[in-house]
Amino acid sequence: MSDSIVSHLITVIGPVFLCAGAGYAIARFKQPYDTKIITSVVTNITMPALVVSHLAAKHVAFSAFADLMLAAVLAVASMGIIASIILHFLNLPLRVYSGAMMLSNVGNIGLPVCTLAFGAEGLAYALAFWIVVVVGVFTIGEWIPQGTLSIRRLVTSPSIYSVVIGLALMITDTPLPTILDDSLTLLGGATIPLMLLTLGYTIALLEPKHITVGAMLALLHIVIVALVAFVLTQLFGFTGVERGVFILQCLMPCSIFAYLMASKHMPERAHEVASLVLFSTGLTIIVLPLALAYWI
Repeated sequence: MSDSIVSHLITVIGPVFLCAGAGYAIARFKQPYDTKIITSVVTNITMPALVVSHLAAKHVAFSAFADLMLAAVLAVASMGIIASIILHFLNLPLRVYSGAMMLSNVGNIGLPVCTLAFGAEGLAYALAFWIVVVVGVFTIGEWIPQGTLSIRRLVTSPSIYSVVIGLALMITDTPLPTILDDSLTLLGGATIPLMLLTLGYTIALLEPKHITVGAMLALLHIVIVALVAFVLTQLFGFTGVERGVFILQCLMPCSIFAYLMASKHMPERAHEVASLVLFSTGLTIIVLPLALAYWI
């Protein structure tokens, strides 16, 4: 591996793990960190600001943005179908594991990695994938562990309305007033650091059990998402930044949201999901550098 590749990997991956490591240290040193407040701030204020300001800036053409969104829909659906077949074959409960296997952590890890690797254009494409996963999180991601169907979380999420506003501005090529654009950009800039701190903090508090099953499913998850990424990049003919971002977002680890939903609706099985999430996130340390060096 050349020095230039090593330098690029350190530049992209280093800040992500340092920031997440800071959150991990906060938890381990038992310092106060209210994840409910931070999550509320990110969900209701900084993430919507990031979405609107970045989509309005039109770093990529809407047609390319829409293509990646469509590919993301197919990716999530494919991951869900393949994972469900494997879980059924292994006689493992779909309600416990399928959400984590289907919905990846394209926010906490995906957005910063794509931004550091490809800049503003990379973040724009990463948001296209994130939009699809967020809709999935607020629908099927909650319906599966809950055991019932409800769209309440979806229609009450500010992130969803920010997507609608941002896409409208993007499609109509309407610029934001300077003072509003600067304000939203400033607020949106807090999103990624807060998400990484919360990621590290949450990982530090996970209590995994059923380690063998968690490790096995984490490895299977990598195989599934790599296969899906390869097939869909060929199918859509993605190249350059668009291709790199799509592959990276597909390779993201299992979503921590799945663990949170399991804790809420199936507390007796939450530790099983925690094991999968923990191993999957740990594999990221190996998978992302290899992908950046040899695939992207």
